[in-house]
Amino acid sequence: MEHYAPDIIYIDEAAAPYPKTAEIVARLPGLPVARVKDKAEALAALQSSASRIDAGKQVLFLTTQRGRFFKKCPGTKGQICCNYYVVNFATNCHLDCSYCILQGYYENNPFITFFVNTDDLLAELDAVFSEDPTRLFRVGTGEFTDSLAMDDITEFSKIVVPFFANRSNATLELKTKSDMIANLLALDHRGRVSVAWSVNAPRRIASEEPKTATLDERLRAAARCQDAGYQIGFHFDPIFYYPGWETEYHGVIEQMFAVVRPENVSWISLGGFRYAPELKPIIRRRFPDSQILCGEFVTCADGKMRYLKPIRLEIYRSMLAKIHRYGRHIPVYLCMDSPQVWRQVYGWTPNCDRDLSHLFDPRLTI
Repeated sequence: MEHYAPDIIYIDEAAAPYPKTAEIVARLPGLPVARVKDKAEALAALQSSASRIDAGKQVLFLTTQRGRFFKKCPGTKGQICCNYYVVNFATNCHLDCSYCILQGYYENNPFITFFVNTDDLLAELDAVFSEDPTRLFRVGTGEFTDSLAMDDITEFSKIVVPFFANRSNATLELKTKSDMIANLLALDHRGRVSVAWSVNAPRRIASEEPKTATLDERLRAAARCQDAGYQIGFHFDPIFYYPGWETEYHGVIEQMFAVVRPENVSWISLGGFRYAPELKPIIRRRFPDSQILCGEFVTCADGKMRYLKPIRLEIYRSMLAKIHRYGRHIPVYLCMDSPQVWRQVYGWTPNCDRDLSHLFDPRLTI
């Protein structure tokens, strides 16, 4: 994979006093460092850039989180959510996948941003989890960034994994397209942390995710984490539909279970490729050779474009049948699809999103 190598570090006034700021600067010796008053001053430096998105990814911006770190996954209108909570410790990602929704979110805020007030994050989580110790939380860190792609620089895993190791009513998922696992291997996670990989067909990784770890690299990393006692997850999201898709994606499943034991798989998610209409011109502009927008799409209740329903049903039924050859106990869920699709794939629909936390993470018991 392509390791993150920014051109410059911007530090705003609020971040300057924090120890984490000094730690990160020390890990990038020789890199220019600029002190700025706030984000607006940093953004002014990009005014002459032909592409704010591309230029912004070369800036590591250290700041503080003024709002809340911990939030319920927003889900999407009309689709079933898996009752997931997210910790937003950073924003944006240098891996730059062609379909990445962050291109639309951060076109006007394009920096790779890390929030250095990590003690505030832990205090917030402690308060939330302690307020109702009978409530169960399935938590991830990969909504607005990759959970591990910059872990060699931020060492965030060394902060968050020990914290969750001591929580009985919460589990943590670190979701990544990287193989940046060195820090994880020596940590005592006590079975409360899963490491999950977004996976795709190798041909699609090469064309749409070229800065990420290869499939072989991701699976080797998964095997090492398995050996270190972590539960493993996989996310087939997005799945692309094209001639020969089934053979290629089934091959990925075969490769997965050649290195990871089915009993160590916490969950697998399936999600067909989808995109917000406003993302289409960004993809066309930044990735003119990409073919992912070629297909039969329909506008769904949440305003996103998805493959036609018969196509999604074909994808999900085929993938589910293949995965179940390795064990029908493996939890497999659909990511952001409709109750009607759930029922036609599984024969049932979850009564509520909280049902899914217990279904897909058996560790969530008091």
